[in-house]
Amino acid sequence: MRNLQTYLKGDLTIWALILGLAIFSFMPVYSASTNLVYVAHNGTTSGHLFKHFMLLVLGFVIIYTTHKIPYKYFSAGSVMLLPLVMGLLLFTLLKGKTIGGANASRWIQIPFVGVGFQTSTLAGVVLMMYVSRFLARHKNKVITFKESLVQLWLPVALTLILILPANFSTTAILFFLILLLTFIGGYPLKQIMYIIGIGAFVLTLFILTVMAFPKLMPNRVDTWKSRLENFSSETSQEGYQVEKAKIAIATGSLRGRGPGKSIQKNFLPQSSSDFIFAIIVEEYGLIGAVLVLLTYLLLFFRFVVVARKAPSIFGMLLVIGVGLPIIFQAMINMGVAVNIFPVTGQTLPLISSGGTSIWMTCFAIGIILSVSASDGKELSNLNEEENPLDVLQQAL
Repeated sequence: MRNLQTYLKGDLTIWALILGLAIFSFMPVYSASTNLVYVAHNGTTSGHLFKHFMLLVLGFVIIYTTHKIPYKYFSAGSVMLLPLVMGLLLFTLLKGKTIGGANASRWIQIPFVGVGFQTSTLAGVVLMMYVSRFLARHKNKVITFKESLVQLWLPVALTLILILPANFSTTAILFFLILLLTFIGGYPLKQIMYIIGIGAFVLTLFILTVMAFPKLMPNRVDTWKSRLENFSSETSQEGYQVEKAKIAIATGSLRGRGPGKSIQKNFLPQSSSDFIFAIIVEEYGLIGAVLVLLTYLLLFFRFVVVARKAPSIFGMLLVIGVGLPIIFQAMINMGVAVNIFPVTGQTLPLISSGGTSIWMTCFAIGIILSVSASDGKELSNLNEEENPLDVLQQAL
């Protein structure tokens, strides 16, 4: 154990939980990949399993590297990363891969690797870091909307607007979590209501603009509308998937059919990603589903413990900011499978296949472990008002 603590800093319970989720993920991913092989004629099951393995290996490299960085550097890092993220989002919006001809440009292709990168997931982590920095720097002040407009809400608004055309669900989730983080960070509730009103106005204006000029973003509003209208419809593509997911869950019973014995995986197009929880319930039953749910709840509990023990306000807000989206995403994925929420495209963190989701989850967990590994000794050199370039120079 002492040798392990030499290399793995921070909360060992978090390390154990994420390792457990990663190891468990191989079984449902391998099982669900048969859909891609025999129905979609895409690769081999061993090939998909190996790809998932390599994505997780790289993810744990990201965790290990990130958790070795003193968390104070993420304050300045967020300021420097935000313009880069905006540039990537703009590039993705203009040149990203189109999904199904619906102008859902969410991905850019990583050269020489053949893996798509969803820039909105990186934007989510960076935004939470940036908002945490702002709230920590103003922890002893009464924050006004006018004062925070340029420093906080303008960068947040620009980033969310760049995500919105291609990914409404991610935009809505991020907006909600940012508001929740600002409330926790002491931002006045009355002014948060102003922000909600402004956000609703901007969204309405955006939808009316797209409806008036449909050639700007073909099918986007129609896609959002159809997803809501077809929430409970079995004839739509989303309704079809939800119906098959409900059948998988219903036939899972208490103990499930057994590993690899799912039937509905052959009918669910997103069985290894968006609807993998349904496959887990079908194969491992209610017992497996509850264990997965409890694992995420225990992970959330450890995030709360780390936040409470954080050496600074920034550390506490940082853990909450990057930790909550992981748990929130897991709950939404499970909720979609049981038809509580409309189909959103949110994956099950560290279990679903997909590189970007795994990597950004690992990046966020690495940040949390960095905070939990801090003993507070470096805080004498931490100034929340420091210039980002000065902090970068100090880090180098």
